[in-house]
Parts: sequence; C-alpha cells; structure tokens
Amino acid sequence: MLAPKFMLVAWKQVLRHRTRSLLTVAGVATAMFLYCAVEAMQSGVEEATQVTAADTTLIVYRENRYCPATSRLPEFYQERIAALPGVKNVVPVKVVVNNCRASLDVVTFRGVPPEDFVSSHGENLTILAGSIEDWRRRSDAALLGETLATRRGLKTGDRFDAAGVTVYVAGIVRSDEPQDQNVGYVHLDFLQQTVDKRLGIVTQFNVKVDGPDRIEEVGKAIDAEFKTAQAPTQTSAEKAFVARAAKDIIEIVGFTRWLGLGALAAVLALVGNAMVLSVQDRVREHAVLQTLGFGSFLIARLIVFESILLGLAGGALGTVVSVAVLHWGHFSMTNEGLSIHFRAAPSVWVAGFAVSVLLGLAAGLVPAWQASRREIATSFRAV
Repeated sequence: MLAPKFMLVAWKQVLRHRTRSLLTVAGVATAMFLYCAVEAMQSGVEEATQVTAADTTLIVYRENRYCPATSRLPEFYQERIAALPGVKNVVPVKVVVNNCRASLDVVTFRGVPPEDFVSSHGENLTILAGSIEDWRRRSDAALLGETLATRRGLKTGDRFDAAGVTVYVAGIVRSDEPQDQNVGYVHLDFLQQTVDKRLGIVTQFNVKVDGPDRIEEVGKAIDAEFKTAQAPTQTSAEKAFVARAAKDIIEIVGFTRWLGLGALAAVLALVGNAMVLSVQDRVREHAVLQTLGFGSFLIARLIVFESILLGLAGGALGTVVSVAVLHWGHFSMTNEGLSIHFRAAPSVWVAGFAVSVLLGLAAGLVPAWQASRREIATSFRAV
C-alpha cells in the first residue's frame, strides 16, 4: 500500500496530463458500460430461469405447443387437476401476446379469474396506482406491470389497445417476480370472449403444490391424467418452463458474454497503453525521483496506483451510467409471452467496481516493472 502523501503524488500525475487522462477515463467508461449491461442481462436470465428450493409452481401447457396461441386446453381440466394428490391450488390462465417472437416491445395479456387473482398473485404485487377493487368492478379492466406501463407511458384511467384487445387501465403494480413486470392482468372471461368469441378455452394452468419436494411427482400425475385425452398436457416447473420457452433469448444473452469479455480486453489495452505512454514521457522525471531517494519499488507502486485510479474513475462512471440507464429504461426481452428483465442487481455494481480496480492493477504492472528496472544513468540519457 501507499502512504497518503504518495497517493497524492500519483493523483497529481493523473491531473498533469488531463487530456490523456480524460480520454482514457472516457474509453474505460464506455467499455464498462457495455460490460455492466451484459452482466445485467445475465443476471436477468438467472433470476427468471434458475430453479430454487422454494419453487412450488407448475405450469400445465398443451403438449408439443410453444406459442400461447397454439396451446388450447379445456377449462374444465381445472377440476380434475385440483382433485389430484399434492395439488394445493389451480388457476386457469389465458395468455394473449401481440408478438410471439423474441422482441423488446411485447405486450402480454394474462386472463385470470378475478376471484382467484388475490390468492394466486396478490402476495407478490404492490399496488403503485389504482386498486384491485377498481379492477374487479370493470370487466375490461387491466392491472399493468410497472415495466409495461412505463415503456408505453400509461397511467390509471387510460385506455390501451394491443393484440386486438382494448382494456381500461385500472391499476399499475410492481412485483419482484419477472413474469409480473411486463404483463397486463385482465379478467379471464373477458379475454376469452374477446379472442376466442367463446368461453371455456385457456392457455395454461398455474398449479401450486404442497411442497417443493412434490413438484416432479405432481407434474407426472397431471400428464398421466390427460395422456389419452384429446388435449394432452406437458407439465413442468415454472422456472424450467420459462427456460424452455425463452431458449432463443437465453442463447442471445449467452452470446453477449463474449461482448463483455471484449469490453474487458478493451479496458486492459486502453489503460495499459495510456500508462506505457505516460511512463515513457516521464523517464527523466523518474530518474530525478530516484536521486531524491525514491526506491524502484516505490516508483513502481506509484505507477500501478495511477493506473488503478484511471481504471476506477472510468469504471465508476461507466457502471453508474449503465445502472441508471437500466433502472430508468425498464428494459426486458420477451419470447412466447415470457419475459427476461434486465435488472441492475447489486452484484452488477460490485462486479463493475471490482473489475475496474483489477484491470487497472493489471494494466499498470508491465509499465511499472519496466520503470523499476531502468537505471538512473540510462534514464538521464533518454531523449
């Protein structure tokens, strides 16, 4: 470590070459912005698809169907599913999307029975505007997720049209669940009559089981119950269902990891180049410091600390801007009605700052080593 007085010396060296330092910081900030955005995407994928020990929800879908428009199940399956051992609660859901492909601007409507909504979703939702009572009173009312409402600039009292469905915005809700942030919850019978022109057809059933240890058992029992039916089912845990349906998004986000690694390489090269140029410009200055009693190891530490300062300044700027853009932009990618929300988790902050320091350290090692090995006489003869 450096004493505070020597840290001040390194800081003054950064300020002496302001143009070079500012350009270096700007380049590092740009690369770290990209790196943090990639990390946020990875964090969103993990949040939406990583199965935990507390998961107790199953999704019952039509067998060999993927887009919600192709999954059509009779609503009376609800009674047969509810009668199976281990089933705690069953909610029929009608899903309508304006685009089944992967996109950044997909509107997803989920029709649920009003009487089951609070018991199945109420504990995960925070009402930001409007009320559930207003939603219950109007058959065409919708509760919009915060992400969807912000992206489309909607507020309570507005009328909203998408995918051939026109709704009245009765409330805006916030949720920690990724699939609640980018949807509009409407009455099941309203959505059935609007889309199918008749009642009795749903897209899926959301099934709560008694405990996490019964997920696989109940899922197999449901599929066995309807194996020979006209509409056979395919049941999976909710997170596994999202991972399967959002496979294209996961592959896209997986590719972005290479972009993140490229950004780190750019940071390393940029800071390293800046430090090499800086050290070459100060060869005689370092010789003077050595004659004044500065040891080779101390000079090396000054150079490394200067490199860390540049990396940390650029990294902090890029990280803060990236997190702010992700927070206020409410970005998410949706495929087949299922969303991956790009969330700037605390781990993104930590990763951004830690990587900035480590890369600044790595970038300063080579020029510091070169400077520490240069003899005083050679340094004074340098042009």
